[in-house]
Amino acid sequence: MKSYALIPAAGSGSRMGGMVEKQYLDLNSVPMIAHAMMVLARQPRIERIFVVLSPTDRRWNNYAWQGWEERIEVLRCGGGTRAETVLNGLDAISKVCDPDDWVLVHDAARPCLPDEMLAKLLDEIADDPVGGLLAVPVADTLKRAAPESPDGPRAETTVPRAGLWQAQTPQMFRHGVLVDALRVAGSDMTDEASAIEQLGLHPRLVESDSRNLKVTYPQDLELAGMILKKMHE
Repeated sequence: MKSYALIPAAGSGSRMGGMVEKQYLDLNSVPMIAHAMMVLARQPRIERIFVVLSPTDRRWNNYAWQGWEERIEVLRCGGGTRAETVLNGLDAISKVCDPDDWVLVHDAARPCLPDEMLAKLLDEIADDPVGGLLAVPVADTLKRAAPESPDGPRAETTVPRAGLWQAQTPQMFRHGVLVDALRVAGSDMTDEASAIEQLGLHPRLVESDSRNLKVTYPQDLELAGMILKKMHE
């Protein structure tokens, strides 16, 4: 069985508040998506990296993706949601992927994935019957907000954190099962593991750490830059 990587990169990143799509924001002098691609390209067990763009994307061709050209294939079939983009990408690569091949879906906005974490995921999931994902045990106290009041949100109750994990990517599942799961789950799934769970399956949690953060808000970009500099010292 082979392993492939798929990066959904068709979103606008509206929470970043800028005019440039989040995946193309400058991070240590290169577009953020380049960091996500680099760590996948360095892993020899990954056969090929598929990047799923919006059909209207005009920025990709502005960059010289030197060093990765032979390992990357661009698919301009992104959808309106993450789930649609991933499913469209999976359909597009069905000509090269067998149903039992592994697909690692990784966020373009997770630029700080350590090489050792990627290797750990591949090692631990290789023989798993379901698949799995990188995740971090929740360490903070969690609050559930009460119905919103005129003066802003207020805590209604504390949620026990025992047994709670924060999902990350890559999320690694067999091509055929993931296609079936996303078709059943619909377009509102925010991660692949959620779709797999709706089939009654239980993805394996592979412990990661906080370096593998997702850049969601402007302040996250600065933090990601510091993490990358520290990782590459």
